[in-house]
Amino acid sequence: MWRWIWLVAVGVFAVGEIAIAGSFFLAPFALGALVAVVVAFAGGSVALQWVLFVVGSALAALSLVPLRRRLDRAEPQDGIGSRRLLGQQAEVLVTIPPGPGATGSVRLGREEWRAESADRVPIAAGSVVTVIDVRGTSVVVRIEPLGASSPGGHQ
Repeated sequence: MWRWIWLVAVGVFAVGEIAIAGSFFLAPFALGALVAVVVAFAGGSVALQWVLFVVGSALAALSLVPLRRRLDRAEPQDGIGSRRLLGQQAEVLVTIPPGPGATGSVRLGREEWRAESADRVPIAAGSVVTVIDVRGTSVVVRIEPLGASSPGGHQ
């Protein structure tokens, strides 16, 4: 009877691991249940099956920690959503007036964004600016010094 229970557990944990986004939360349990199912089909006692399930799951979890850390470290922190705009160059379409919260507009690629000056200085229409922050639905920009170019930026 237990061999079928373990077999179902392997399937449930494996499908759950695939269906749920995360960093290998259910995979160790699937591996532990796989060890237990092998012992169950070999005729091992239920107590031995449980011990091997717990030990196998723990060892699998410990062995996946370095992989989980490496994958988490490899995920880009910036460049997701509106943060992808950081460092991009834009052209000012509507003059950005001086002062806090004063907005004009800029063209970033094919999109038009509300923009405010990081230095709270006026920025004339036609100027090239660099996006240094994203706040809600507007970008914070800084005027490009003459001859400067932002890496990876575009107009």
